[in-house]
Amino acid sequence: MRKMQEYILKGKKIFVGLEDSKRTWKVCVRCDGMVVNEASMPAEYGVLRAYFQNQYPECRIKVMYEAGFQGFWLHDKLEEDGIDCIVTPANKVTWAKDDRVKTDKRDARRLAQNLENGDYVSCNVPDRERREDRQISRTLDQIQKDIKRTKNRIRKFLDYHGLNDGLKTGNWYDKDYMSLKDLQLSKSLKISLEASLSLLEGQLKIEKELLAELHALCEKEKYEQGVKSKKSAPGFGWLTAIRMTLEWGDMSRFITGKHIASYAGLTSSEYSSGDTVRRGRITAQSSDQVRSWLIEGAWRAIRKDPVLLEKFQNVWRNSGSKKKAIVAVARKLAVRLWALETTGQPYCIGVIE
Repeated sequence: MRKMQEYILKGKKIFVGLEDSKRTWKVCVRCDGMVVNEASMPAEYGVLRAYFQNQYPECRIKVMYEAGFQGFWLHDKLEEDGIDCIVTPANKVTWAKDDRVKTDKRDARRLAQNLENGDYVSCNVPDRERREDRQISRTLDQIQKDIKRTKNRIRKFLDYHGLNDGLKTGNWYDKDYMSLKDLQLSKSLKISLEASLSLLEGQLKIEKELLAELHALCEKEKYEQGVKSKKSAPGFGWLTAIRMTLEWGDMSRFITGKHIASYAGLTSSEYSSGDTVRRGRITAQSSDQVRSWLIEGAWRAIRKDPVLLEKFQNVWRNSGSKKKAIVAVARKLAVRLWALETTGQPYCIGVIE
C-alpha cells in the first residue's frame, strides 16, 4: 500500500494542514482534491520531518498551520528544510456556516483544504533577528505589569495594617516606595514589607536594563530609519518609535495607508446586507499594545498639530464621543506614520487655512 501511494504521489505537490498543540500534532495530507493521509504524532519537529521524508520523499510539500502560542519557529524549521510553509491567522481560517463541530482532526482537514484551494490569508513572518529583538520590548511590557502589581500589593499592605499615617498622599514615585524601608515596624511586618520591596527593587533594575537595550536598538542600522521617521511625528519619543518599529517591521509591505489602519485594528467593523449598512466598533485585530501606543500618541499629537486637533473636534462634535474622536485621530496618525516611512520624508505640522 505504501509503495502504491509513493507511486501515485511521486513528483506531485501535496498540501498539508497541521493543527498544533503542546503534546500532539494532527496532520492532514491532500493531493489532487482528495485526502490521501491523516496522522497524529508527538509535537516534535524531528518526528514531523521523518514523516515527510519517509512518506513523501519525492513530493513538493506545502504546509499551513495557524499562528499561535508556538510562534514562528516551526515555520523557520520547515523553510530551512526546503518545505514551503504558510502561517495563517487563526481568525482568518474559513469555515462552513453550518459547521458546529471543532476538533484538532477537523481543523487539520480544514487547513489542508483551504491551502489546496488557495483560500487563506498568510501572516507576515518576521525574520528571526527582529523577533528576538522584539522580545526585549515584550519582556519590558511584562516587567512593567509586574512592577504595577508589586506596587499595588505594597499599597494594599499599608492599607490593611493602617500604616498610611504620615505617608505621602497622591501619586507615588519609585523613590517613595524605597523610602518605606525606614518605617518602624514589628519584626513580622518588616520581613513581609522588605520581601515586597526587594522584589520591586529587582524589577526596577531589570526595567532599567531593558530600556537601555531598547535605546541601543534605536542605533541599529536595521531599525534606524524607521525610528527616525516615527520620532519626527508629534506625540512619539524614542521608546514608542523603536517598539512600534519592532512590532510593525518593514512598512513598505502595506500597499496603502488603509492597509496599515486595518492591520492596526483601527477600522470600523461592518455588518451590511442588501440596502442596510451597519458599521460598528473598530475591529480591534492585531496588537492591543500597539493600539494603546497610537492612542496615547494621538492625545499628545492633538496638542501640537492643528490638523489633528481639528479632526478630533469634528468627530467629537458629530459623534458626541471623545473616545471615537481620539480613535479617529489615531487611525489618521497611523496612516501618516506609514507615509513618513515609505516616502522618507519628515513629519510636517499641518496648517488649517
